[in-house]
Amino acid sequence: MKGKKRNLAAGGLVLAAVLAAVAAEEPRWRHARELMVQHQIARPLDGREPVRDPRVLQAMRSVPRHEFVPANQRDFAYDDRPLPIGLGQTISQPYIVAMMTELLQVKPEHRVLEIGTGSGYQAAVLSPLAREVFTIEIFEQLARSARDRLARLNYTNVTVRHGDGYWGWPEAAPFDAIVVTAAANHIPPPLLAQLKPGGRMVIPVGNVFQVQNLLLVEKGKDNRDLKIHSIMPVLFVPLLGEHPPAAEK
Repeated sequence: MKGKKRNLAAGGLVLAAVLAAVAAEEPRWRHARELMVQHQIARPLDGREPVRDPRVLQAMRSVPRHEFVPANQRDFAYDDRPLPIGLGQTISQPYIVAMMTELLQVKPEHRVLEIGTGSGYQAAVLSPLAREVFTIEIFEQLARSARDRLARLNYTNVTVRHGDGYWGWPEAAPFDAIVVTAAANHIPPPLLAQLKPGGRMVIPVGNVFQVQNLLLVEKGKDNRDLKIHSIMPVLFVPLLGEHPPAAEK
């Protein structure tokens, strides 16, 4: 019980710091974020499946997306589309970030692993929802800038590592949830091994530069039963690194 209270307190401190920053920012950004949540995520105008989890919607309302894109992209930060962040990488469109986060079903006591830090936006959205967030980025420049950005914005429960995300983070495992923000041609076995029994993984799987499938992977509580659900077609940048082909997994 004491541990659960500590988890809730830690998440509450992160959320309080984020909300204080939101209150101090320019009204135009708060307004743009509210329109983003209402028209793209909670009640999509194009008929997409809405995101309903109130904790996820609050996180999307509170994270200043414009802080996670280059200066020349800020005016487009809340548009319904991915944006370039350099080195051939992108920040996913808001709806996809929200949907992937909802699928994880993150609880305040959870430890979450993200593969593909990018600018740090997905980690920032996860931060107020979880006890701890671990995130791996293969480009050292992006990892360094994301680490600095998350610290500046008071996402104190996020740890950033530079490395090959295919292999996960063994010394920090196991994880209650894993989210992969780049497309692999198969589900990486090291990530499955680091997912707790009863845990959930969300990952795009498919060929590079073709439409991929966003998968929800549920690991049985007996550590053996695996359920895989196809959620929607998506298009992500490829998962980079030195990986064995699917046949050798």
